Amino acid sequence: MSAASVSPSKTIWLVAGEDSGDQLGAKLMRALRATAPGTVFGGVGGEAMAEEGFSSLFPLDDVAVMGYLPVLARARTLLRRIRETAAAVVRARPDVLVIIDSPGFTHAVAQRVRKAAPGIPIVDYVSPSVWAWRPWRAKGMRGFIDHVMALLPFEPDAHLRLGGPPCTYVGHPLIERFSELRPSTAESRRREAVPYSLVILPGSRRAEIDRLMPVFGRVLEQVSRILEVEAVLPAVTRHRALIERMALDWPVPVRVLTGGESKYAAFRGARAALAASGTVTLELALAGVPMVVAYKVSRAEEFIARRLIQVPSIVLPNLILADNAMPEFVQAECTPERLTRALLPLLVGGAERDAQCDALARIDGAMRLSGDDTPSRAAARIVLNAAAAGGRMIGIA
Repeated sequence: MSAASVSPSKTIWLVAGEDSGDQLGAKLMRALRATAPGTVFGGVGGEAMAEEGFSSLFPLDDVAVMGYLPVLARARTLLRRIRETAAAVVRARPDVLVIIDSPGFTHAVAQRVRKAAPGIPIVDYVSPSVWAWRPWRAKGMRGFIDHVMALLPFEPDAHLRLGGPPCTYVGHPLIERFSELRPSTAESRRREAVPYSLVILPGSRRAEIDRLMPVFGRVLEQVSRILEVEAVLPAVTRHRALIERMALDWPVPVRVLTGGESKYAAFRGARAALAASGTVTLELALAGVPMVVAYKVSRAEEFIARRLIQVPSIVLPNLILADNAMPEFVQAECTPERLTRALLPLLVGGAERDAQCDALARIDGAMRLSGDDTPSRAAARIVLNAAAAGGRMIGIA
């Protein structure tokens, strides 16, 4: 059954667990209303979903917790909210439940719902990183999730290989922002001009910043002895003061920016980037910015990661391309000397820069959807088909 034939009076519950899921939920609501204007929504969300008229069961801040220690500190509240959310879903009996990212919270809700009301179809929007660590989770998800909507193009094959639920690539939200990431003619010329614009991205979390800022400062010192560079550092607003303090003794004045528009403007004019591993590497790739990627964690986290992480790269563009085109330096390899040696050729130009630029040019083709489709519309089709199929939903797309 196609999405266009779905009755407009379906009830769809959305359960998000943090801000990024709230943003996805808001876009999904708009896409669902465009096809089925009478759709009724319920569940858990934040400010972005509220702007779409969504009424959350409780404030998103109650469950938007990251890290082992913060989760332990809020365990009682989290468990209560999991029980309350699942009970509310079961009482409402929606035509479909969409859980959005934050598997620690949303999967716990889904498991309770499946046990109490097995006829409610459950769609998971954003695949957990089963392809990177704890791969056995994929097979376990089949017991309480009917379909996964993936943001990365290699994830459907990963779920198939690992015995996970049916999975469809619906596209990453970033591909809706191609126009904001693409440099104009003037910005492309800026990339060739001296002083070269170097974007420095030490991460968005305090621990990342504490570990990488001193290393990145040393890299900037070594690079500036050889080349004339302009350092630009897009920062998360809540960490701006910390970053400015840590950069006071850097040899080159750093222009610290905040806000998404400023960050993308910096990317469009950047010659190269020195970045912490994370989603920002995908933003840089889509902007066509050659990069060197670094990451450092605590010794305890390293001990765990070495036993659980099972991927050939921690850089998303490398995983999408199945090619370690972007050099990465992790833990003991994350030294100023190694990072500088890798970064200089990307600034100066030549074979290494050309090879990475060629690899970055392939990212578009790997991530684009067919025609003029968007991630939100692709996701909405799966959700509406799930609502139409009801308990018969098995691997629809």
